[in-house]
Amino acid sequence: MNTEERQLAEMLHRVTPEPPRRVTVEDVAFRLVGEAGQARGGDREPRLRRGLGSLGRGRGWAPALAAAAVVVVAGASAGIATAMSSRHGHTTSPGDVMTPSSASVSTPATSAAPSQPSTSTEPTWPPEPIASGMWGAELINRQSFTQASLAAGTAGGSLYGSLYAFAPGYLDRINPVTGNVVTQVSYTSPIPGFPNRPVVTGNTVWVLSSYSGSSVVLTGYNGKTLAPAGTVTVPVSGQVSSAPQGVLASGQDGDLYVAAGSAVAVVNPQTHQVIKRITIPGQVNSLAIAPGGEKLAVAIGAFRLIAYELVTDTQISSSSLNSGGPGGNLIATSGGIWGTVGVGMTERVWFAPNANLSNVVMVSQGVGAGLDSVPTFSGGAVWIGGSQRLACADPATGQVLASTAIPTDKGIVEYFGSVTVASGSGRTYALYQNQAAQQFGVATLTPSGACWG
Repeated sequence: MNTEERQLAEMLHRVTPEPPRRVTVEDVAFRLVGEAGQARGGDREPRLRRGLGSLGRGRGWAPALAAAAVVVVAGASAGIATAMSSRHGHTTSPGDVMTPSSASVSTPATSAAPSQPSTSTEPTWPPEPIASGMWGAELINRQSFTQASLAAGTAGGSLYGSLYAFAPGYLDRINPVTGNVVTQVSYTSPIPGFPNRPVVTGNTVWVLSSYSGSSVVLTGYNGKTLAPAGTVTVPVSGQVSSAPQGVLASGQDGDLYVAAGSAVAVVNPQTHQVIKRITIPGQVNSLAIAPGGEKLAVAIGAFRLIAYELVTDTQISSSSLNSGGPGGNLIATSGGIWGTVGVGMTERVWFAPNANLSNVVMVSQGVGAGLDSVPTFSGGAVWIGGSQRLACADPATGQVLASTAIPTDKGIVEYFGSVTVASGSGRTYALYQNQAAQQFGVATLTPSGACWG
């Protein structure tokens, strides 16, 4: 090659771009970790959302995040290949699982515009015994769910007793036998930091999609496919509570009850219409419907418990508790009302016989570490979890029937909460967190026989 030919070749090389270098899994992983490190190194650290898996993250996690990111992105790459091959005539079965990594690398859509659900197929993980687990605890799902967000329903025929839960930025339907995420749809809770449990009525799962300003918006999803099933806009009286802790519930007749400022609105889930409003003398922090559907209990202020007769919408009792904070997370049983006051180590679960706080009984106290101890009523028993003890109680008397210590791992608390009994099968589930072992997800439990009365 002479000089002129060499100069021409160099000129063509400068103006002709080279083929792009293949981006590897490691490239993406380390870029993700690098960006996280830049965010932590700025003037202000990003605010952590309150939920399972959101604790204990700091600068020391960068090396672990690099390794985890490689696994996450590799899983996503495999998921893309699977999704491309499954487009051709594949039908998702109840045993299929949504790729866990998809929730980790996708940008959640806003709840105001519900997206279509997505499905995929991935291998099923075998149950994993939980170290020092009590009541035969086994982990069957390995995703980080928001606290107090697990619920059971009978929607979807063959999915009878399936579990529904919020993953950060997603609403998931979980196979209760395998723990697999069968279907997933983008969803972000409008009240981050507060318990927001889905409500299942018939074949529809209802959630809050907006909770601020002059209106509250409820969104329904098909119980089997999680396809959008309609929305209901509920006008607010005054302002919604700044401490919403359990503001959506259903009655025995299937109607939805939602706290809407200084009122409780009753919604017909079939017609998507507000059929009644009950005026309340204060902002409603929480509400619950009695098992028979004849009474409504609300918590207002800091804090007052009021009971109403739903046939006439008349107030039948009112009592107060000098707790220094609002009451919330109400559940109603045959014997009275249960709920919580305080936060962290000051949080207490209480029972008020006949909805009368004058005779209140403190059932548990203090979880700490940013964790919740929210009572649930499921399978005929009341369940109280947290980071110290897991207990079941008599819904009629408030008496603790059985309890077991929740262990620690290397001195770090473990957490069980949102205990739910699946209809039909009677299997018991809970959300689990172990920061030391980096274990998160849905666990199965075999409670003491005393819990069933």
